[in-house]
Amino acid sequence: MSAATALLGVLAAALAWVAWRRGDGSFQQGLTEAWRTVRQTGPLLGIAFLIVGYVQVLAPQQWVQTWIGPESGWRGLLLGEVIGMVLPGGPYVVFPLIAALYRAGAGVGPAVTIITSWAMLGLLSVSFELPFMGWRFTIVRWTLGLGFPVLCGAVATMLFG
Repeated sequence: MSAATALLGVLAAALAWVAWRRGDGSFQQGLTEAWRTVRQTGPLLGIAFLIVGYVQVLAPQQWVQTWIGPESGWRGLLLGEVIGMVLPGGPYVVFPLIAALYRAGAGVGPAVTIITSWAMLGLLSVSFELPFMGWRFTIVRWTLGLGFPVLCGAVATMLFG
């Protein structure tokens, strides 16, 4: 068990205890909401983990090391930015997928670039951003943010690569 899992377990137990102590049905309501969330996201998580498992087994290690490995240089960082932009899904999909690529030989710089690019420039977010913020805002944000993931990956490579 990881420290993060233990911490989340302690937090869940503390919240359950507080809800139980209230005596107003909060404990049962919390369990009901938790089960509803599991039913809604469980199939998606299962599919995401299946994809991650197959990526781990099928990702050609030589390809990963050549294109986004520690020695891939600027090419790996730029490719990492593109990969991050097109990755679909939330963190429960993206982080296990990036972890699988990292275990297959991706360098720390390209991995940081992928995560940063996904968080800042994910193409799926544009479909939400445009209706709420408009074209001008989206273009300004993208223009300013385009180089940042590569910069983060370059710094990560210099410090930890």
